[in-house]
Amino acid sequence: MIKTYGELDATQIDVLRELGNIGAGNAATSLSVMLDEGVGITVPQVKILDYDGVIRTVGDPEDLGIAIMIQYGGDVRGIVLFILNHDDAMNIGELLIGGMDDGKGGGSDHFSDMKISMIKEIGNILGCSYLGSIATMTDLNFEVSVPYVAIDMVGAILSAPLLLFSIDNSKILLIEESFKTDSRSMTSHVILFADIPSLNIILSKLGLDG
Repeated sequence: MIKTYGELDATQIDVLRELGNIGAGNAATSLSVMLDEGVGITVPQVKILDYDGVIRTVGDPEDLGIAIMIQYGGDVRGIVLFILNHDDAMNIGELLIGGMDDGKGGGSDHFSDMKISMIKEIGNILGCSYLGSIATMTDLNFEVSVPYVAIDMVGAILSAPLLLFSIDNSKILLIEESFKTDSRSMTSHVILFADIPSLNIILSKLGLDG
């Protein structure tokens, strides 16, 4: 039984990385269906980092970003947090609404209600892709919340959910991936976090509980 993410050994980390890779591949497939066009994906970079390392990887703490957070419960408990920078979020929003506007105005850098709604749906689909991969490999049941969207500085976006789960400076599973369609591309950062009791359940189901 481990007490922090920092106690994960090399074998356990490799398996969690593979879960992240499988989830990223499924996410690309789901995104392709949603956009009705091919979506390519670079080889995801899966890292186990502390909080400061996550901040450095995602970007400047004061940069504007948008995040979609999904909480999950059931047999295990945790969060999936997708973080996009402002420009990538705007690009994917424009792609999804096909140049339409919801009448709110605000210029080309404005997150309209329609764009936010579509970005939230992306987060929901991608989050379920990741969790579905874990569920398939562990036979665990996941109950997924309605996605929550936050638009704020990257540092603030990261702080709130991590404090919610008392992660502190523990190690965190971060996945960096780049999606590309014929016309657009985006880089997302995904945090997959299970609380420690849940992490031990997942490791046990994978035969990695030592």
